[in-house]
Amino acid sequence: MTGLSMNDANRLAQDPSPMTRAGTAAKLAQQFNAVDFSPAELKLVEDIFRAMARDAEVRVREALAANLKHNPMLPRDVALALAKGVDTVALPILRVSEVLTPEDLVQIVRSQGSPLRLDAIAGRKHVEAAVSAAIVDIGSESVVARLLANPGADLAEQTLHKVVDKFGDSEAIQTPLVHRSVLPVTIAERLVTHVAEHLRAHLLSSHKISADLALDLVLQIRERATVGLAMGVDEAGLAALVSQLKLNSRLTLSLVLRTICMGNLRFFEHALAALTGVPVGNVRILIHDPGGRGLATTWDKAGLPKEVLPAVQAALDVVVQTEIDGLDL
Repeated sequence: MTGLSMNDANRLAQDPSPMTRAGTAAKLAQQFNAVDFSPAELKLVEDIFRAMARDAEVRVREALAANLKHNPMLPRDVALALAKGVDTVALPILRVSEVLTPEDLVQIVRSQGSPLRLDAIAGRKHVEAAVSAAIVDIGSESVVARLLANPGADLAEQTLHKVVDKFGDSEAIQTPLVHRSVLPVTIAERLVTHVAEHLRAHLLSSHKISADLALDLVLQIRERATVGLAMGVDEAGLAALVSQLKLNSRLTLSLVLRTICMGNLRFFEHALAALTGVPVGNVRILIHDPGGRGLATTWDKAGLPKEVLPAVQAALDVVVQTEIDGLDL
């Protein structure tokens, strides 16, 4: 086997001190990174690593972790043994080792989820969705903020909802959340709601303004923002957004009217579908009925006031005509 010399072996035999063992571990690890071993040599080196990973002396294990953390050929059982050791041994492996599987990391998060370890995993080059979910389950605000700020972290929509549930009022969370490259529209709408509530509290506490006026201002701002968020969202995203609005009693007459007045026809269609329980495809056919009877029937089934229906019909006609004119261009 190339690498360690007879002098190294003699030195280790004559002086098996922690310092010498650590130096030997570092040297062998560096050779493992740089040298192609034969199958027999590779098995021998791996067995030596397994023994060193159980060494009672921390500095020996630290030397292994520091020098093997980037090596994708590190045996998984050795990586796991190091990752479950004391922090000075575990953290280098947890931060960068690609040998650990998502299942390994989830298990470590759940069984050894100290703030330092969670922070190390949250900052990895790539954090799989299952690992992110486990971190959000038990992580502190600062750890979750680090996870959100990591562009390599995959976060499922359900996980992001849990983030908002736990930390939605925190600016430390809101900032990295809104700056993520992809943010589901349902999450964006919830953030708008949180910001609106903060604004309402500020208006009431810092300005001589009535509670009713403050509420009215905030609702207008929130509704405009919600309609704006829905622009360009795909059908699945719109359906999820409208469902969330309805569930939380935010799919109001005012929002429906604002939607059609701002020209967001698809949002308007999905809103009526949610309020009536009629599939959105059927709603589209009904509300575009030339005689207007389909819109009237749908509006009535949605439980919306009849007195505003003429204005809605007029706004709908304008939006449809504008879309037709655009196509003619």
